[in-house]
Amino acid sequence: MSEADENANMRGAKPLAATASAPAFHPPAKPVVAFNRKELDVILRLYGRKVAEGEWRDYAMDLLKDRAVFSVFRRSSEMPLYRIEKDPKLARRQGVYSVVATGGMILKRGHDLAQVLKVLDKKKHLRLVEA
Repeated sequence: MSEADENANMRGAKPLAATASAPAFHPPAKPVVAFNRKELDVILRLYGRKVAEGEWRDYAMDLLKDRAVFSVFRRSSEMPLYRIEKDPKLARRQGVYSVVATGGMILKRGHDLAQVLKVLDKKKHLRLVEA
């Protein structure tokens, strides 16, 4: 350390080298809930099938601090037909995953995403039986 650096330290100033290499303070990043790769694979397979059948046309993903939401639309200007939600706070209760209809009615909840999404495939089978 040079004599100039020592004098600067006595006055309370930091040497130039110390200030240039010191990392800037960044507040911690807010945690965000998201779908992982396997979950997205399961959701997008169902979405692709429904698009091919002409039932669904658009989707949106919202990654919030308390839950992740995959919304499905028939037309992008409408309310979502279904919302596939992942809420980790419900992991020890009803299950992390849920499928919610347009009116807010929960169609199915559970711990296994593939099982929960089967409720959306059953709609097709119900229409075939009614016809």
